[in-house]
Amino acid sequence: MTTPQQKIFVVVDPNDEQHIALERVAVTAKLLDVKPYVYVFVAVDGDAVDTRASNDKLFRDQRWFDAMIKKPLEDAGIEYLIEVSWSSEWQASIMQSAKRFSADLIYLPVHAKVNYTRFTFTESKWELLKGAPCPVVLIRPGAKEARKVILAAVNFQAQRDVQRELNKIILEQARHYAQLYNAELHVVNAYLDSMNYPDRGRLVRETGLEQDRIHVNNGYTSEVVAQVADEINADLVVMGTLGQNGMTTSRRGNTAERLIAGLDDDVMVINHE
Repeated sequence: MTTPQQKIFVVVDPNDEQHIALERVAVTAKLLDVKPYVYVFVAVDGDAVDTRASNDKLFRDQRWFDAMIKKPLEDAGIEYLIEVSWSSEWQASIMQSAKRFSADLIYLPVHAKVNYTRFTFTESKWELLKGAPCPVVLIRPGAKEARKVILAAVNFQAQRDVQRELNKIILEQARHYAQLYNAELHVVNAYLDSMNYPDRGRLVRETGLEQDRIHVNNGYTSEVVAQVADEINADLVVMGTLGQNGMTTSRRGNTAERLIAGLDDDVMVINHE
């Protein structure tokens, strides 16, 4: 059976000096039997970038496009298309173009933390995570480039149907990408007290994994997932978040925010309405 060609939507901010999302897709393409088709979306995140004319990094000529975008993709033998957007609605333009492209994944670069400050995400990025038409992979500077160990973070104590459905989607996506990259799949489930202990037997049945690849640990989700990711040397963490229809309070999810903040790995965020 021939592996279908992945369609990866890569966000590039011309203000950046290093284009980690573009670099990552070139590296991970080598792990695939069929190289992906890449849609390079060049746009400035106005919430995170100084857009005044005094910012020299916002002026990019043809040589920049040739050297920074075209050459890495062509050297990797990747078919690509470049789109430039000047929309002030950064996240909405990404979602619209990704949907039009029928993207399988969105690669979104995340800047490094500064002086160990708390991880912060602009509201526009949260809106993107909550409304994207496909999973969003947050690409971290300095994160491992391989895709040999994938960790799926689930919550099998969930009571609401929408949360249980999200668990299924997380596991389906994690299995899919583990097979695609020929990677080892692990699952982690945190719990805070014995009254809230997840059904380990159900975890085994529904994941189909050996016991040593299922990690049920006591503690806060963000801390447990980060600890297990470090122990198993995970390259990619797969997690979920509920979209606007699934959230009862705000667009941001506190658990999701803490989880992303606690990791230094690439993170795949799956949105479920």
